[in-house]
Amino acid sequence: MSQAEPLIRNISDTALLAAVYRARETERRDALFRDPFACRLAGKRGEQIADSIPFSNRNSWAWVLRTYIYDQIIAEQCQQGVDMIVNLAAGLDTRPYRLSLPPALQWIEVDLPGILSYKEEILASERPACPLERVHLDLSDATARRELFVRLGRRAAKALIVTEGFIIYFSADQVRALAEDLAVPPAFQRWIVDLVSPGLLRLLRKNMNPSLSDSGSSVQFGPEEGPGFFVPLGWRPVDVRSPLKTAARLKRLSFGMSLLSLLPQSNSRQGSRPWSGICLFAKP
Repeated sequence: MSQAEPLIRNISDTALLAAVYRARETERRDALFRDPFACRLAGKRGEQIADSIPFSNRNSWAWVLRTYIYDQIIAEQCQQGVDMIVNLAAGLDTRPYRLSLPPALQWIEVDLPGILSYKEEILASERPACPLERVHLDLSDATARRELFVRLGRRAAKALIVTEGFIIYFSADQVRALAEDLAVPPAFQRWIVDLVSPGLLRLLRKNMNPSLSDSGSSVQFGPEEGPGFFVPLGWRPVDVRSPLKTAARLKRLSFGMSLLSLLPQSNSRQGSRPWSGICLFAKP
């Protein structure tokens, strides 16, 4: 890395940050999950990025709990007969390698060529638990993604869409268009989304956007409606899990955050309250 080059060059570099927290979790004796590939994927650059964002380091529990809850929901959906998982903006996710998955499951990763090629190189000698296909695609290209969704929909009977740490970087109009596109293939029946409230979005903008400025991206999406934002778009929430309350139950919070976790859970409209949820959506 040259002296003049920014740490976070583009949005794909945030995948290095996520890998850092998976690697650190893996080293804990009481780890909620283990990712033996995360340290290699994060590399020195990932550690540099993490150390440059104190806010993210102080709240690393949120990254860990997001991964943990997604793992749980994916495992449950596999038990309920999902035959394809489409991971949009897959980044450096390693679930096909580290989770116990049905051998007949089709796992599709979609992301920009640079990040997927980097991962392919690092994991070249590893074997996934199920058939794994990588699609190099810019998901902001609406025409290309619609064509991909149609092709994948023909190959599945019951598909689960995964968007982890992705739509927060989209505008509301972009999220609306993506949701409508995903609702078209009949086989796309379930979708996991992580959401933040307008209150938490303001906090993230203040503490994360300055570090993202050179990447050309910023955190943008935190709907006032909460999960209800997606109902008119063809998706109804069937399960909403709180990372904060889950972290409290697992004793992963500081004293101050533990007090915040005592507030009643609300999965409806969100305002200034710093709320987040991992949401499983289904078609009506």
